[in-house]
Amino acid sequence: MAPKVLIVLTSQDKIPSNGHPTGWYLPELAHPWEVLHDKTELVIASPKGGEAPLDPASVKMFENDPVASKFLNEQKSLWTNTVKLSDVLPKVSEFDAIFYVGGHGPMFDLVNDETSIALIEAFSAAKKPIAAVCHGPTVLLKAKAPSGVPLLSACTVTGFSNTEEDQAQMSSAMPFMLEDELQKVTGNRYVKADEPWGEKVAVSKAAGTGATVITGQNPASATGVGKEILRALGVA
Repeated sequence: MAPKVLIVLTSQDKIPSNGHPTGWYLPELAHPWEVLHDKTELVIASPKGGEAPLDPASVKMFENDPVASKFLNEQKSLWTNTVKLSDVLPKVSEFDAIFYVGGHGPMFDLVNDETSIALIEAFSAAKKPIAAVCHGPTVLLKAKAPSGVPLLSACTVTGFSNTEEDQAQMSSAMPFMLEDELQKVTGNRYVKADEPWGEKVAVSKAAGTGATVITGQNPASATGVGKEILRALGVA
């Protein structure tokens, strides 16, 4: 039987400070989906359920990306009818891994979402792989090990860098800088690519449980995260 992966998208459709549209970032679902869908069963969820907002800027920016374009045109049902996170929480035992897609949306909803945090902690306690890309790793900041220490306290992680946020001209609209918070919670174990927007994937172990934690820095790292999820599930 194919392993079952829970993919989580944001429900946040606007940046609070300026009202600009936001959501999840197209290539960060399209590219991992391309890697995963033949070898795993995928269930897509979001905090509110129903349609998860796709960041329109990501559609424009990746209009010439064949994988993203094909996914956008052929797989719309995947994000227009997501399962509600709270309905998934009692069913952790049915899943083999969890993956959080980035975009700026998670910085506002999933970072503080108690159901999401409980899911992450449950997956970790069951030693199931936890993955996130770009702004997705923000969801891990408040998760704890059974002992009460942060789940990331001994992890090497990556995520969207300060330089990338500055270059995207989004720093002033963010509640915090993800790189800074990942540095704090990991005790300065945040890593990044040599150049902004370069591929970087980090694989580490969660504090207290030893669950595999897979993080990718940016859109260019999304395929690599998908491949590491397959590796962690033993179906690469």
